Amino acid sequence: MGTPGGLDRLPDGPVRRMFAAARQHDLDAMCAEFADDYVNITPNHPARSFTGRAQVRSNWSGLFAGIPDLTLEIHDAASEPSGKVWVEWSSAGTRRDGVPVEQAGVAIFSLREDWISAVRFYLEPVERESGDVNAAIRALVGADTEGVRP
Repeated sequence: MGTPGGLDRLPDGPVRRMFAAARQHDLDAMCAEFADDYVNITPNHPARSFTGRAQVRSNWSGLFAGIPDLTLEIHDAASEPSGKVWVEWSSAGTRRDGVPVEQAGVAIFSLREDWISAVRFYLEPVERESGDVNAAIRALVGADTEGVRP
């Protein structure tokens, strides 16, 4: 049987330690895995990108306080010799006001020495009621695509 939350899918090192600490809501241990000059790149929301371990601490402090039952699950992971670790993961919990929250996505971590030095971050809220694939295509192209052929 694997480790709780899929941690056994992660290679030994800072990403695995960071997720283990985050699952325990251990902010100090989690932040200790990030380089001081850590860079978070959020391609789908460029204005959310940031630099620095201090912002990691601020973000996760808010998450742990605002979602006291926050859980993290590792669904799959891969690593390469260049020091990148690809992680498909999700998080779920209930905000203090009773609203459930759920996110899912991928994070591509870059490592330097024994630190997390950067990530490309693709975690997004799960939308269970946003319509099927046809509705998504119609919304993307701004028109009714039924019967339209490329």
